[in-house]
Amino acid sequence: MTALAVLFLVAVVPLAPTEAVLIGCGVLAASGDLPLPAVILVATLGCALSDLVNFGVGRTAGMRALTRFGQRPGPRAVVQWTASRLATRGESILVAVRFVPGGGLVGAVLAGALRWPFRRFVPIALVGSGLWSAYTATLGFFGGRIFSDPLVATLVSVGVAMLISVPIGMAVKAAQRRVVDAAVPA
Repeated sequence: MTALAVLFLVAVVPLAPTEAVLIGCGVLAASGDLPLPAVILVATLGCALSDLVNFGVGRTAGMRALTRFGQRPGPRAVVQWTASRLATRGESILVAVRFVPGGGLVGAVLAGALRWPFRRFVPIALVGSGLWSAYTATLGFFGGRIFSDPLVATLVSVGVAMLISVPIGMAVKAAQRRVVDAAVPA
């Protein structure tokens, strides 16, 4: 039970190592110490609550920050590109960005700053948090089933998560660079 409380607290705090703790809880679930559905539910609720707080931060301070951030052509192009994507495909973008390191925080702040309706954001926060939590806990669970040593299971599962998320993050950065390069006069 203590592990679930720690998981919830870590999931609520922005930039805390939620992925590592969630993978560890998945490993504990594989050994029978925690029920996997409870691990996923607790992480989903904690991450969604964090998203709602970050959305509120974006709502109150986000436009000032985005305006300041967007004074140079490159960053302005990234903000405009993101804003246009959120306007047309916002739900899928916000769910997908959850799988990029730090993406849940950035997506929630941007959605708040860009004045997304709260009623539109809440279900997306729940779906994105739920899918990400299920994916991450399941990585730990399978790691725990494959390796008998919990430390090895956790390390291998974190490694697999990094092998998946780092290339996605690099692809996002490359897309942003292309937008910036196109916007900045040569």
